This record gives sequence, structure tokens and C-alpha cells, in this order.
Amino acid sequence: MANFDDTLQRARLAFSSGKTRNVSFRRKQLENLLRCYEEHENEIISALEADLRRPKQESLIVETEFMKNDIKHILFHLDEWVQSEKPPKPFVNLMDDVQIYNDPFGVVLVIGAWNYPLQLLLVPVASAIAAGNCVVIKPSEIAANCAKFIADVIPKYLDNDCYPVVCGGPSETAELLNQRFDYIFYTGSTRVGKIIHAAANKHLTPTTLELGGKSPCYIDKSVELRTAVKRILWGKLINCGQTCIAPDYILCSKEVQEKFIAEAKDVLKEWYGDNIQSSPDLSRVINANNFQRLLGLMKSGRVAVGGNYDASERFIEPTILVDVKETDPIMEEEIFGPILPIFNVESAYEAIKFINNRESPLVLYIFTSETDVQNLFINGTQSGGLCVNDTIMHYAEKSHLLYTCSPTRTS
Repeated sequence: MANFDDTLQRARLAFSSGKTRNVSFRRKQLENLLRCYEEHENEIISALEADLRRPKQESLIVETEFMKNDIKHILFHLDEWVQSEKPPKPFVNLMDDVQIYNDPFGVVLVIGAWNYPLQLLLVPVASAIAAGNCVVIKPSEIAANCAKFIADVIPKYLDNDCYPVVCGGPSETAELLNQRFDYIFYTGSTRVGKIIHAAANKHLTPTTLELGGKSPCYIDKSVELRTAVKRILWGKLINCGQTCIAPDYILCSKEVQEKFIAEAKDVLKEWYGDNIQSSPDLSRVINANNFQRLLGLMKSGRVAVGGNYDASERFIEPTILVDVKETDPIMEEEIFGPILPIFNVESAYEAIKFINNRESPLVLYIFTSETDVQNLFINGTQSGGLCVNDTIMHYAEKSHLLYTCSPTRTS
């Protein structure tokens, strides 16, 4: 097991030296990271293919181009963002000079996820670098090839004292969490999120937990269904459904359900051909444990589309389930795979009641051309995000997590 005391000590000494507060230093590190992405794009794509059998075009869109554009955006705005703010002054400070400075927290721990093993780790790392922190970088061990790439390549581009890479499994992560950090950023499951939250509480460490959840998708008969089906299946099947904001289940009437299934069969054939398993455009389940978990979830309800699988390839055919019960396991836990259950409701009001009786969704997808129905969901539900007549695309408008810092110093 690595000597984390030594790793943390080097990072703290580096931060205390003031090195990372220098904006030119931050810019240089970000430029180096961008150069890393550009010089090793083929290796990144190969690592993603090895871990997830991810198609090249998909990897370009959701990993490499996303990461490159994120850094370019930060570099373009960095000089502006590091400036102090001058807030409006109340009467008592009218003659004073009041400024707010955004200070870096210090030594930050960023723990990545296996489903987007580079983007979900290195995008927050870039933000923390831009804000002037030192960062301990912990890739997910489940995506082993991507973790190896990060461990082998990233130290060649970033300052090793300020931005060390730490690899390992649950025992190493547990040991790492015994250390005191100034901020923790974690992306992954709710189960592990609770463990990290408990560890952070020991030191009152501020924490960002980007966790999963159930994301319902309501469809009514007012939509142009072919377009809706394509957008829903596209959002569901990116990365073989292993996306936290993928549509998790559909709420619709029996009438819409039957039309949806007919369109879905046609769309899947158009996208993947007659033999979906041989298509190069569908990723695979990450490992045997998740594969077996998904097979268990497929026992809920009745298979209306798909249902085939091959354990030797960790292949699961895009599958639509009907006649599911709200107490079925597939309606209780996040699916994280290419399985889409349909639960029948007869109105938007019934759908809203169903949604509000459960934990707040990570994302709520609404497919309707009726403005009044859209407003019912906007005003009658709570969710981490809401997207109307599309899926996933709202993520492109997410706020940039530039500052992992504390805006508390006023002069």
C-alpha cells in the first residue's frame, strides 16, 4: 500500500509554498493537461475500448473532446475568474474599498467513477487546478485500463508534488479517506457516497458528492413519437446505459406504450442492424458483477423488446420491459444498463404523483408538446435537472465547476 502520509505531506508543502496560487503556474499546468489529451488521444480511446468496448465516436464526444473543450473554456476565462469581486457597498462602507477574494481550499481529493473514467475524474481536477489547489487524483480501479493510463501518463504532464496520482481498490481508498483533506470531490454510487460523507464528517471537510438516482421519462400522446423514441433510446444507450443521467424508466399510457415499442424495434434495427451483438456501436457492461446484477433486474415484468445476452462478452441487448410493478427491484434501484422499464400512468397528474412519492430524481425528462403539461412538471416536481423533449443535452449547459475554493476573504 502506498505511503499516503508522504503523498499528502508533499502536497501540503507544495501548497504552503504558494506555488499553486501563481496564476501563470496554473495556466501552464492546464496547458500541459490539454497537451496530454491531444498527444494521447488514441491511447485514451484504446483504454476506453478495452474497459467498456466504447465505440470511438462515442469516446470522442463524451470523453476526449469534452475534456479538451472544458480546459479551453477555463483557459479563456481564467484571468477574468481569478480577479477579486467588488460587491455593492452598504451605506456604512460607502467610503471603504470592499473586495471579495476567492481562495483555494488547499489539498483536494478527487475520486473518479468507472463509467466515464477519464472525463468524470479529470474535468473536476482541471477545475481544482484552475482554482489554485493541489489535487490528489484517484481513478476508479474498476476501469483498470483507464486507471493505468492515468497513473502512467498524467504524472509526465503535471507537477508531481502538487498533483499526485493514487491508484488502488477499496482498501486503498479507505486508507486515503483516513487522511485529512481540505475538500473532497466524489462521483459515483450513493452507497460509496455515504462512506465518503462519513469520512469527511470526521474533519468537517467540505464535500461535493455527484451521485446517481432514478431519472423518469414521461411521454404523452401529443409528441411526434418517432423523434421522441430516437432521443430517449439515444440517451439510454450511450455507454450501454451506464450513465447517471440516462432515462431510467418511462411513464406513459398503455396506448403510448404500444406505439413506443413498435417504433423502438424499428429504431434499434436502423441503428444496430439485425444482429445487435455484432454491431460496433454498442458498448458493453463494465464487469461480471454488474452484468449479473442487470440480469437479476431483467426478471422484473415482461420483456417486450430485446432480452438477449451473452456473459462471455458482457453483452446485454437493449431491452424494454412492460408490466412492471412499482415495487419491482428495477423500479427501486438505479439500473445503469441498457434496460428500460415502462410503468403505465394515464395522465400527467398521475405521473407527477408517482414521481413525488419517491426520492427526487437526478433528472426528469418530459416529452410533450403541451405547454400546460410542461408547466405542471416544472412547477409540481423537484429534480436535479429537467429536460423537455430531449435527453442528456441539458448536461451541455451545466455550470463549469471552476472554483474549488472558498470565497470568504474580504478586505
